[in-house]
Amino acid sequence: MLDPKTAWQSYAPSAENPWDRAKVGHLYRRAGFGATVAELALGAKDGHAKTLDRVLTGAPESEDFTRTSDFMASDRSMPPGAPQGRLSAWWLDRMLKTKHPLREKMALFWHNHFATSNAKVQNARFMLTQYRLIQSHALGSFARLLTLMGTDPAMLVWLDTNTSTKAAPNENYAREVMELFSLGVGNYTEADIREAARAFTGYEIKDGKGVLNRRQHDAGEKRVFGKTGKFTGEDVAGLCLNHGEGPRFIVRKLYKFLISDTDTPAANLIDPLAEQYRKSEFDTGKLVATMLRSNLFFSPASYRAKIKSPVEFAIGTVRALEGAAGTLPLAEALEGLGQVLFAPPSVKGWDGGESWLNAQTLLGRNNLALALTSTEDSRFGARCDPSQLAAKHDTKTDAKLVDFLLDLFLQGDAPEGARTRLLGYLKTAKDVKYPAYWSDDDVANHRTRAVAHLVLTLPEYQLN
Repeated sequence: MLDPKTAWQSYAPSAENPWDRAKVGHLYRRAGFGATVAELALGAKDGHAKTLDRVLTGAPESEDFTRTSDFMASDRSMPPGAPQGRLSAWWLDRMLKTKHPLREKMALFWHNHFATSNAKVQNARFMLTQYRLIQSHALGSFARLLTLMGTDPAMLVWLDTNTSTKAAPNENYAREVMELFSLGVGNYTEADIREAARAFTGYEIKDGKGVLNRRQHDAGEKRVFGKTGKFTGEDVAGLCLNHGEGPRFIVRKLYKFLISDTDTPAANLIDPLAEQYRKSEFDTGKLVATMLRSNLFFSPASYRAKIKSPVEFAIGTVRALEGAAGTLPLAEALEGLGQVLFAPPSVKGWDGGESWLNAQTLLGRNNLALALTSTEDSRFGARCDPSQLAAKHDTKTDAKLVDFLLDLFLQGDAPEGARTRLLGYLKTAKDVKYPAYWSDDDVANHRTRAVAHLVLTLPEYQLN
């Protein structure tokens, strides 16, 4: 592990730690959903400073993207009772097409942080409202996001705040806003929760918005974190933000999301960023920029130190192949891999890390990779055909084809002997008896698709 004194200083390429395609791929995986051939080449050419600026800033969305996305999320296309798959597919489509992948990636982080499931909410409109709240603040003020989340309609239903009255306070949101959303276990008391629950009474949904009904609100004095006042829910959010552990809690979660989900960072590594976060009034964009520019982010301790989530695996594969997979079947496939957008398993969200992989989900990933690349699966057809992508590049020999695919998907991180085995497969595949009506091009394209699938099943491709 790097010295805490230099870990968060900005990375500067050196002979020992150069800027190369591997680092470009690393940045695009963590700050988005993976790189295309063009993005890898441009990132290597432009250098680290310009590439980092481009990733952090993103680009404005096109009018066509915005118009289409808004139409698909309209009352007509996405009524309150819209099926779960349509909700998930809508967001997957945004992830595939956005020109600001970091913002969508951070929206995914906050979705897991404020884990809310449509399985209980049962209202697609409310879930989209929460998405827009999260996405608009994904790289903005966490203080504002936490405060507004207390009156978000989906959250009001999810944690039963909409039924909490002065006569019968419900403690669900008061507990989770401390335990899961701002402070972590051990930084509050049961008395704090009971008093805060009184502050969250009287909130209800009116015309699709969360509002405070003063008649059902407990307007009496409450004592939270040693402070006394006639607190409302918004006041409790402020008290949580002013608690000393708040910045550390969020920094630790972002460390797990952006740096490593296996390493437990020491306090002297977390504290400097927590102090920066506090002084910036919880400016998440500045915090994320510090992390992504840092020596630690570009160190071996961070490189491929995370397991891809199902969403990262699927979106990264389609983006790399420059495909346009149907997002409804993609959403269905992700359900089998353990990640349904807008439907995390509990208020704690997805555990992530090693929990993403087991015998069943690994087989599911292999099957999804085959479905996307084979052109024979009716769900996806030829929308992600590796042979079409390879044809655009100089891959006329088996060696060039294997090198192209290993660079595209792994940027040189293939395990020892993998290249030789892949070349051996291609050689063997030449002797297979294909249908008589297949042309030489048909055979070549089939071999390309098959070897692309094999690369996607390598253990290293499961790492982010």
